[in-house]
Amino acid sequence: MRVRPTRLLRSLFLVVLILFVMLNMHVLLNFNSHHPASMDISLLHKLRNPDNYVNPHVQVGHEKLDTITPQSNEAKLEVFIPPLMYNQTFLKGDVQENNLTQIKSEIDKINREQFIHNLHKFGLKLRTDSVVMVVQVHDRAQYLQMLVDSLRKVKKIEETLVIFSHDVYSEALNKIVQSIDFCPVMQIFMPVTAQLHPKEFPGEHPNDCPRNIKKAEAATKKCNNWEHPDKYGHYREAKYCQTKHHWLWKLQRVFDELDVMKNYTGQVLLLEEDYYVAPDIITTLQMTLNLKKKECKECRMITAGNYDKSQLFSANSGKMELASWISSRHNMGMTFARDLWNEIKKCAKEFCNFDDYNWDWTLQHLSMKCIPGQIKLLKMKATRVFHMGDCGVHHKGKNCNPQVKKAQVENQINQNLKHLFPNVVSVNGQSRFKLRDPKPNGGWGDIRDRNLCLSFMNGA
Repeated sequence: MRVRPTRLLRSLFLVVLILFVMLNMHVLLNFNSHHPASMDISLLHKLRNPDNYVNPHVQVGHEKLDTITPQSNEAKLEVFIPPLMYNQTFLKGDVQENNLTQIKSEIDKINREQFIHNLHKFGLKLRTDSVVMVVQVHDRAQYLQMLVDSLRKVKKIEETLVIFSHDVYSEALNKIVQSIDFCPVMQIFMPVTAQLHPKEFPGEHPNDCPRNIKKAEAATKKCNNWEHPDKYGHYREAKYCQTKHHWLWKLQRVFDELDVMKNYTGQVLLLEEDYYVAPDIITTLQMTLNLKKKECKECRMITAGNYDKSQLFSANSGKMELASWISSRHNMGMTFARDLWNEIKKCAKEFCNFDDYNWDWTLQHLSMKCIPGQIKLLKMKATRVFHMGDCGVHHKGKNCNPQVKKAQVENQINQNLKHLFPNVVSVNGQSRFKLRDPKPNGGWGDIRDRNLCLSFMNGA
């Protein structure tokens, strides 16, 4: 029987169509099984309902990492998030700054979601030699903008997670952070602050004892916590106490509560809103970390900044100084890992009961009296962190012009660009400063501050 050409063509077309469908099914199945951002029904639902979307932050755990080959044994991959093409970024809520109820709700939402912005562009790979930056932010937007400007110029910043920790919710501050398009970014907000409790602890309650009232008079007035002045007879000042609370809270939050950090054992660099960083800060820290493993295994910290008046980059760019931690010399650009945080936690009562409102003075006390072997460190002799804060809690000078300071620092960096990014780093000398247990400055006698501090340590 003769087969008509049209029937033969139909049969061939049907066979090709079936093969095409089978091939596409195979590709689709393999794509879905290996690509975390594949378009399934649940993802479509999330895209249609962005308010309900929770970022799939971290793909960690042995079963996830077994398929990934680390670059070397020295730099094991611990956190991997691929670029997610459907990942949203910087969802803006309509929050009024004078509405504390709204702010509390927004802060709770942000802290709960732990959203990492810019993953759609960069993804995130945290290795054992990575550096996570944590910036403590108060309320100085002009300084924060300068810090962000400097971070934009840092080599490898696109590989770095930068966490901004706030104790004030501000539209101006949020806009600066949300302008960052050069690296993965997260915001966290301290939930117990003077802004959120302006007329009660930890803000100033109307019945709080005035700073300079005598204890006998305070007892007669029965003002709040009259029984607990500091060792100099003074009562608490909320604006000074919050910085120490914030410093401790952010560390507990970062090391113990953030999902993205749970498998991370690398370095955390602590910055503040009024710092400015050099473009080689990450690469130099990574080189110094390798040096620490070889030359100073007992060192628990690297400090990227110093306050030396003379900065000789030409001679000191790759040189490090051995030292024991001193608050007035080593509190800028502190870089350490989880092991030191665990030692600080063991000294929780000592930290929270030491009568000093300064976190760095308190940390020096811990180094001398509680942490075994003290806190040994390597300090960069040519600073990679510059303190810009002519205005602030401890800087009340009349000449308070951040732009003048910025120009000076940028000029210093530009003049020394050829000395940055050293080929070799080495230990060069040891600090001979005499160590002592610091005399407390007071301001931390209120039992409420001590209990709040302990609650942070306990993760309450």
